[in-house]
Amino acid sequence: MAISDQMWTAARASAPRPPAPDNPRSFRGDIEGLRAVAVLLVLLGHAGVPYLSGGFVGVDVFFVISGFLITGLLLEELDTRGRLSLADFYARRAKRLLPAAATVLVASLLLTYLFLPRGRWSSTAWDVIASACYAMNWRLAEQSLDYVAANDAPSIAQHFWSLAVEEQFYLVWPLLLLVLGWFARRRGGGRRGGGRRGLYLLGLAVIAVPSFVWALSVSPTDPSAYYVTTTRMWELALGGAVAVTALRLNRSPRVVAAPLAWAGLIAVGASATLIHTEAGFPGYAALGPTIGTAAVIAFGPAAGRAGPGLLLGRQPLRYVGGISYSLYLWHWPLLIAAQAHVGDLGVGAALAVVAASTIPAALTHHLVENPVRRSRTLTARPFAALRVGAACTGVAALAGLAFHLVVPSTAGPAPASTVVMGQAPGASAPPMPPGAAVLGDSPRSSRAGVPVDRVASIVPDPVAAARDTPQLQRSKSCHVSLESSTPTACVYGRNDATTRLALVGDSHADHWIPALQGAAETNGWRLATYTKSGCPFLTAEILLNDRPYSSCTEWNSRVRAQLLGADRPDILVVTNAEYPVRGEPASRWRSAMARELRRTWSAMTVEKLQVVVLRDTPLHPRDMAECVSEHPTRLTTCATPRADVLRLGGGPAQEAAADGLAGVRLIDLNDWICPAERCAPVIGGVLVWRDAHHLTATYSATLAPRVAAALTPVLAGL
Repeated sequence: MAISDQMWTAARASAPRPPAPDNPRSFRGDIEGLRAVAVLLVLLGHAGVPYLSGGFVGVDVFFVISGFLITGLLLEELDTRGRLSLADFYARRAKRLLPAAATVLVASLLLTYLFLPRGRWSSTAWDVIASACYAMNWRLAEQSLDYVAANDAPSIAQHFWSLAVEEQFYLVWPLLLLVLGWFARRRGGGRRGGGRRGLYLLGLAVIAVPSFVWALSVSPTDPSAYYVTTTRMWELALGGAVAVTALRLNRSPRVVAAPLAWAGLIAVGASATLIHTEAGFPGYAALGPTIGTAAVIAFGPAAGRAGPGLLLGRQPLRYVGGISYSLYLWHWPLLIAAQAHVGDLGVGAALAVVAASTIPAALTHHLVENPVRRSRTLTARPFAALRVGAACTGVAALAGLAFHLVVPSTAGPAPASTVVMGQAPGASAPPMPPGAAVLGDSPRSSRAGVPVDRVASIVPDPVAAARDTPQLQRSKSCHVSLESSTPTACVYGRNDATTRLALVGDSHADHWIPALQGAAETNGWRLATYTKSGCPFLTAEILLNDRPYSSCTEWNSRVRAQLLGADRPDILVVTNAEYPVRGEPASRWRSAMARELRRTWSAMTVEKLQVVVLRDTPLHPRDMAECVSEHPTRLTTCATPRADVLRLGGGPAQEAAADGLAGVRLIDLNDWICPAERCAPVIGGVLVWRDAHHLTATYSATLAPRVAAALTPVLAGL
């Protein structure tokens, strides 16, 4: 099958694609403009422009464009030469993609050093290594299933996930084409026969159908589905299918082709404005932007100037499309660096950063991409081009490794084996009474809780605070992950104690373990803990990341069975953050949460279980540990108004649910967590928060006497 020269634009194979070849006959201006639309959707979406909440569909557009262009180039080589050179193919990709990618990754490390908090340095180094090796999508997929990691600040190299998806796809598709071409020759099929075209479509179907079915299966509930290659391959295969059928599509009547091409462009724009969440991607929701893109590409030539090429082929869009690869690479690191340096960016500031990213993007395009891409030496010597690509990958990966090993991101952490409950790596006891103990019995009137700019010491080191979590029993992990629905209990205190407590809930219950453990050990109680990431103790199903959290519902059912069985406690202690209840509109999430909490607790009291609710802790607008690490001599910069942060989180719903409910006692210890009108980030020499809403284990441990004092009268009333 011969592929018309007019069908192909630049040999761009990544999201977005690198520049066009020099042969003007291979250029399609409408695809160049479509790339511009795609990258602008991504950039404007990342800038937070209103009514473009679905700007991320630009990546789906790039996937289809890439599948079309690269498949077309591969088929053209097969049709004209009768064979496919993998060395030439990967050499072209190496010289077009890797120099610019390496440049931006090394620059991202420099931006990290200059602007990002130290607590992010180590993870950024590993992100750069993963991106250089085109494995960033799998790293993000793994982190999406880690509740703590999923709530971390976005990585400066996060956008490299889409490039990784494409490169992994193109490890498979050229090889499959080789096999199909060999099979066609064995059958005696001509180069331009319909039989060969049918084989290519069959090969694409072998990739696309299982991928799409898998995407439909996992994307509604699994956040990792957004990033993994197996759920994305169908989008690239769709573009490939358009390439295979290009000759036939080119003969479509203009009266049919023009409306279909315009409808495709409208579908892309409508998807960007009407889609509000990544949940469900890349399942049914991804059909709009992908089929729309396919329609623009497929029917553009037949539509001629009556189609969207009239708009997409204009020079400004074509120029943006030409630098779209570098623009995609540069905009995100600059946005992350600016946000880390000045705080949350408004739409105007974010747009200014995006606009500024065109400068390094243009420089990279003209000074890095084009010279390597147009090198006659590298064109004539594909293995030399592969060595250049390998060198670029090696430089970026080694730079990330060196950054991790050489640049200190902490104040010398101790080995993990020396970490004890309530103490982060490198932590040592402060010289004053630690934490909440300095507040005494009247924390609201204590001067020790008033924010100050400087303190004598801070424990744990704010840079390492993210690791200052409750250390559970070493023989097993007791805090259940997002995907698991099997309860795992840890027991503290005296196993044969007559007073038995159970703590149940999400990570906001988990951060109370040091306090409850201390109280249990001091008073001879038995404490059993049942905690799961992002999962409150609730009978109703909630949403997590806009997806139904079915494993949480199942986990809750099993925990309730254990609590009412042999592990029945005297007191059930619960707490939680705030979550949307499935099926409820956003305007009613809080009231629905209060209703379902009340229903859940009532069911426990009917079973004669005393329920104690630890009111949820404040929710801050920023990562407090990062703020302290950045402003160690201006700690008041990090102090947030008490009234504002207590209005957020799960506390208000808990108060409403517990109001007047017999058998339920609400305990509020926030006076010992945020005692002043502004919440001090450090109290008694101890860092209170490890992020925006979790207590450090060190500070939680200092609340043990307060927890014991609050629970004692409840136990006395049993």
